[in-house]
Amino acid sequence: MTIMPRQTLGHSAVQVTRLAFGAAAIGNLYTPIDDETAAAAVDAAWDEGIRYFDTAPHYGLGVSERRLGAALRDRPRAEYVVSTKVGRILEPVENPSGDDLADGGFAVPATHWRRWDFSADGVERSLTASLERLGLDRIDVAYIHDPDYHAAQALTEAYPALERLRAQGVVGAIGVGMNQAEMLTQFVRETDVDVVLLAGRYTLLDQRGLDELLPEAARRGTSVVVGGVFNSGLLADPRRSSTYDYGTVPEEILTKALRMQVVCQKHGVPLRAAALQFPFGHPAIASVLIGSRTDAEVRDAVQMATEPVPPLVWTDLRGAGLLPDRVPVPPAASTAR
Repeated sequence: MTIMPRQTLGHSAVQVTRLAFGAAAIGNLYTPIDDETAAAAVDAAWDEGIRYFDTAPHYGLGVSERRLGAALRDRPRAEYVVSTKVGRILEPVENPSGDDLADGGFAVPATHWRRWDFSADGVERSLTASLERLGLDRIDVAYIHDPDYHAAQALTEAYPALERLRAQGVVGAIGVGMNQAEMLTQFVRETDVDVVLLAGRYTLLDQRGLDELLPEAARRGTSVVVGGVFNSGLLADPRRSSTYDYGTVPEEILTKALRMQVVCQKHGVPLRAAALQFPFGHPAIASVLIGSRTDAEVRDAVQMATEPVPPLVWTDLRGAGLLPDRVPVPPAASTAR
């Protein structure tokens, strides 16, 4: 069985593997899959040594949590870490019709609607429902999810509620997960969160997380989990039809990604290997999330995380003006295993 290094999150006792399984895809993100395919993806992650699994009620209106819980049910509970999120309450729809693709991006029946709620009561209701869907009696990491337009309530109600639950042992570590770095920096400065999940803002194409968040996290001893390392797919397979940050790729961004691919190919390295390994150049990074819907995608991601990336790749990316000199890069022998 593969052994993958672990790192402790902040000042908590929770330890996560260097790679994490992002379970949005097994919640039917954009495209439906069946229960067996989802279970096979989780099994492949386990076989490859991944022991950190991230989900949320938002992902497939609870489908992701249910599938993840079922896939982990017979695994030793002390060996794995599960994170889920609070901020969206799932309310049943009286007469459901259609699907969730237009509203949430998930190919599931629209049996529920999402109600924003960062109150203390909302946090407890959300976690109670998540525990039931997951079939667990505790949550290892609870993230405040996308509080972009609810900062005051998230800071003054959701966070203190999670502190109480952490003290009671219902939650092992507290985090905040967002697609922006600025508000995450505020949480790091004003609270005692153990971890922040930064999506899409510390990649080969976008290093906004380095402006304030990563230095502040390192100073405070707060861990950072990075998601969206492919910027929604562009860095996995750069082409005009690729998606960039959930939308159409701007021409200048596509050109930059293609130039990065040429540099990597010159050294016999897939661009997705460089993209996946890039965040580990910063000491605050504890784990990188890989979103996979099949066992083949999991195994490919793990292979890319361990593919040798010669130091000359980073040197040439800098020399071509594709990576700023101030951005740290992984040491020569750095891999996820």
